[in-house]
Amino acid sequence: MQPTSRLLRRVAYLLAITLSGTGLQPAIALAEDNLIDVAFKAKVDDSEQRYVLLLPKEFKANEKHDVLIALHGHGSDRWQFVKDGRDECRGSREVAAKHHMIFVSPDYRARTSWMGPQAEADMVQIIGELKEKYRVRRVIISGGSMGGSSALTFAALHPELVQGVASLNGTANHLEYSQFQDAISASFGGAKTAIPAEYKKRSAEYWPEKFTFPVGMTTGGRDTLVPPQSCQRLADVLKKLNREVLIIHREDGGHSTNLADTQAVLEYVIQHAKISE
Repeated sequence: MQPTSRLLRRVAYLLAITLSGTGLQPAIALAEDNLIDVAFKAKVDDSEQRYVLLLPKEFKANEKHDVLIALHGHGSDRWQFVKDGRDECRGSREVAAKHHMIFVSPDYRARTSWMGPQAEADMVQIIGELKEKYRVRRVIISGGSMGGSSALTFAALHPELVQGVASLNGTANHLEYSQFQDAISASFGGAKTAIPAEYKKRSAEYWPEKFTFPVGMTTGGRDTLVPPQSCQRLADVLKKLNREVLIIHREDGGHSTNLADTQAVLEYVIQHAKISE
């Protein structure tokens, strides 16, 4: 780490201590050397939102870095992909470290997000702030379960902001998906019977033309929580369009992705992602 960066983090740490007794929240609070818990004011509704930023070892502010954004699953928050030892989380951190990537794990409206309009707006804002603060080369968005679904949704909605996407055990079709409907309807602004267009808009399967960047997906044949069929269909269409896509399907797999498969799809996306202009 550069001396200037170390000094800034020391200042942030002292600021966090100073404000802790005042009831005020610092914009950035240091968790440990290269790990930063970032608070920001969401433009969409003026609420305080958060994401965790993990800078690569020996981070150099004057060099370009890729960004890996990891989206947590249903019932979790921004700390899942930062602290959890499960293969999807560990594998994501290890791939990011290997490639000296800036690792970002947002709340994106926390435990029941499903990439509704507010979470989408937060993600756009986060990516914009990252590009303002750092020399960003490429943005790869990924996630597991709800996070895998949300990564596909965001990539379809904002293909101009990402250079690759990886989905671990996600869904690509909210019109047919039947789990967690109370949370999804609250996030999307209504039930699918009332606002089907919103559910279609957030279903990656209906927008294959948006995926002009590499796509990696994992699915399990015995996954009943998030069935694999929509992602399999999306992969088939993308292959017919001659897009760069890797899908690893384990017929005997459930609702999880092992370490090797997690790393394989992320490596595929990173290796094939083009440099943004």
